[in-house]
Amino acid sequence: MAYSQNPVTVTITGAGGQIGYALLFRIASGQMLGADVPVRLRLLEIPQGVKAAEGAALELQDAAFPLLHGVDVTDDATAAFDGVNIAMLVGARPRGPGMERADLLAANGGIFGPQGAAINAGAADDVRVVVVGNPANTNALIASAHAPDVPAARFTALTRLDHNRALGQLSAALDAPVGGIRNVTIWGNHSATQYPDVSHATLDGRAVPTLLAERFGGADGAAHWLSEQFIPRVAKRGAEIIEVRGSSSVASAASAAIDHVRDWVGAGSQPGDAGWTSVALPSDGSYGVPEGLISSFPVESVDGQLRIVQGLSIDEFSRARIDASVAELVSERDAVRALGLL
Repeated sequence: MAYSQNPVTVTITGAGGQIGYALLFRIASGQMLGADVPVRLRLLEIPQGVKAAEGAALELQDAAFPLLHGVDVTDDATAAFDGVNIAMLVGARPRGPGMERADLLAANGGIFGPQGAAINAGAADDVRVVVVGNPANTNALIASAHAPDVPAARFTALTRLDHNRALGQLSAALDAPVGGIRNVTIWGNHSATQYPDVSHATLDGRAVPTLLAERFGGADGAAHWLSEQFIPRVAKRGAEIIEVRGSSSVASAASAAIDHVRDWVGAGSQPGDAGWTSVALPSDGSYGVPEGLISSFPVESVDGQLRIVQGLSIDEFSRARIDASVAELVSERDAVRALGLL
């Protein structure tokens, strides 16, 4: 999608946090929307986080980015989303000690419901929303439910981080650059139930399942590696990083959010050039996923519109994995519905 030379308004929530901080300078430099697209940043924070966001705004000014046409810092969602073109909803309530799932969903409903309503009230007609804060799929569903005048397809959740993690694991296993790998898919929820699927993936035109069989001594060895190492490691990579680093994924999450938006608006590779990617978006009923549920699919961006890749064969193993993750999403949807958040 080609933007005019008017500045594109990008709102980042939780902008004073670590992921927000990692996002800001890359967006201002043109890495997300293109080297000729001016941007205006809106940094939304809770009152306690405003000072951190103001400090980031000072640094943005000091970096003297030619594309940056202004930075606004606010704790008012109505002001933050007024005229917004791209909304990156990063800030969320993490699960605390002793917190039940219903408490977590209710706490996030109190964040993403009002943000959805503010987007509905003031966003630009072309607004695109990506939810990064977890539980991302269901938070996106809540936000969309509170924005009835915005097409549901404009609300997405980030599974590009999982997609990129899967690429990284395949690259290491096959001793090959990431750039040659195509058509990996993340299905379902951005959670431990997600299904990283390589059954349609290729490396430099060769089928990845065949290459894995060569690498691990046959089809059984490849299947064992996929089920016992690859799938759980991709799904639980965030916990692994916390254990090793001492804190959660920051730069990789920000990088994935940049990738997500860049490909959506057409500032990156075009369809067919780099294969498909993975996006959590409202289901149209494809692949047996209930309509309206925000679930991850194989997706291409065509003229700024996200389209689910159709016609892929789903084997029995994949079907069971997809169904398990979708069942978790249905459970989350029903829980937030019972709380009156939908």
